[in-house]
Amino acid sequence: ELFVQYLATYSYKHGRGKEKNALTYSDLSHTAEECETFQFLADILPKKILASKYLKMLEKEKRDGEVGEDDEEDEEEEDEDETVGEDVGS
Repeated sequence: ELFVQYLATYSYKHGRGKEKNALTYSDLSHTAEECETFQFLADILPKKILASKYLKMLEKEKRDGEVGEDDEEDEEEEDEDETVGEDVGS
């Protein structure tokens, strides 16, 4: 209880809570990112992003992953071709 109280108080004082007279999620996530004491909460309290931005990030990761996989497959095919060529020449 004391930890949650400290987190809430710290976030309120160092965020925009005083201006709005309320504690918001963005105050908590900012505290988790900026304060060394609360760094371990960064994965639990990530910054909010729009769904459209998230979907774009997923598409980009998928494209990057496909390019990397294609390169690996090409290398494997080249290795197989070299092996077959050696067997035929023997």
